[in-house]
Amino acid sequence: MSKLLELSALGARETMLAQAMNSHNLANASTPGFRKDLVTYAGTRSTDGLKSGVDLSPGTVQTTGNKLDIAIDDAGVDGEGYLLIEAPDGTDAYSRRGDLRIDQDNFLVNGAGQYVLGEAGRIAIQPYSEIEIGGDGTISIQRLGALPNALQRVDRLQLVRLDEGQVMSKGEDGLLRLEGGETAIPDAKLRVVSGALEASNVNPIEALVHMIDLARKFETQVKLMQSSEENQQSLDQILRFS
Repeated sequence: MSKLLELSALGARETMLAQAMNSHNLANASTPGFRKDLVTYAGTRSTDGLKSGVDLSPGTVQTTGNKLDIAIDDAGVDGEGYLLIEAPDGTDAYSRRGDLRIDQDNFLVNGAGQYVLGEAGRIAIQPYSEIEIGGDGTISIQRLGALPNALQRVDRLQLVRLDEGQVMSKGEDGLLRLEGGETAIPDAKLRVVSGALEASNVNPIEALVHMIDLARKFETQVKLMQSSEENQQSLDQILRFS
C-alpha cells in the first residue's frame, strides 16, 4: 500500500468517526445539561487516532415553571457543581441534567431515567399534592390528604463540586466521571434554581457547519484514495512493459 493511500484511508476513517461524534452532539442539542463531546486528531501514523474529551462549559439557563426542573447555580462556588447520579452499573456518576421526574416506582430520576441520589441514596417520593425543591436542594412535599402548607422534608439532592485540576470523562451512558477513580466533593454552598433548566452547550449552527466541513474533508480523502489507486495501476502497467 502506498503512503498516500494509507494516509488518506486513515484520514477518511477518522473523519467518519469525528462525523459520528458531531452528529451525536447535534442530536443532543436540546437535551438539558448535555455536555458536547470534543475530538482531536492525535497524529498521522496508523497507531494514532482520535482523542475524545468533553466540553464542560455551561449552557444557558431557561425558565420552565416546572417545579421538578432544576438548574445548578455554582456562581458563588470555587469549582463546578453536579448532581450525583447512580449509573446503570450501580457506581456514582455526575450530571448537570435537571429535568427531574418521579418514575413508576416513586423514585426521583432525570429525563434519561437515571436515579438522582440524595443524602441516603435513591430518593423515594410518596404521593403528593405539592412538591418543592429549595435552593439548597431540599425536597419537600405536601402528602396527599395532608393539611394545606403542611410540607414534609423528604431528602436533599446530593450536590457535588469538581475541583480545579480534576478531569471529567464521559461514558457511553452519557454520564460524567472523574478520571483516575477520584470522587467529587459534596458542597453545601452549591445552590439550585427551581423551575429552570440548563440547556445543552451544543451550538446547533456550529455543529451543522462542522458537519458540512467534515463531509467535504471525507470527500477529499476519498478522491485521494482513488487517485493513489489510479497512480499505482499506471505504475504497475509501466513496470510490466519495461
